[in-house]
Amino acid sequence: MSDGQVGVILYVEDDAVVRLSLASALEEAGFSVREVGSGTEALAVLEAEGDGVRGLVTDVNLGSEPDGWAVARSARECDPALPVVYVSGETQEAWAVQGVPNSVMIAKPFVPTQVVVALSMLLNTVSGTT
Repeated sequence: MSDGQVGVILYVEDDAVVRLSLASALEEAGFSVREVGSGTEALAVLEAEGDGVRGLVTDVNLGSEPDGWAVARSARECDPALPVVYVSGETQEAWAVQGVPNSVMIAKPFVPTQVVVALSMLLNTVSGTT
């Protein structure tokens, strides 16, 4: 996949080891990844580069505010159909209450391939409806 097809995937994770592992898997799958370590950094990227972001992968608990739920809501203000994948130890009930529509929640611990597949499916759904 080229940047022209899917744009940049914004990946928000405060744990550097987890971030490196999943970012590598996403890049190996052909995605261009913009990694950040906090919700504040993610919001700055969305403000500066929102039109270029074609998908969001975010941890829910980022260690400080804003959390992943807030990042996803802000991202959806930029693009109401933006694919969102949450990765977290949070429960499915929390996702049902806090998550944005048409998103996916993957529980930690996870295998990076799970996130790659979920993101790809969401991107295919969005591109199939536009």
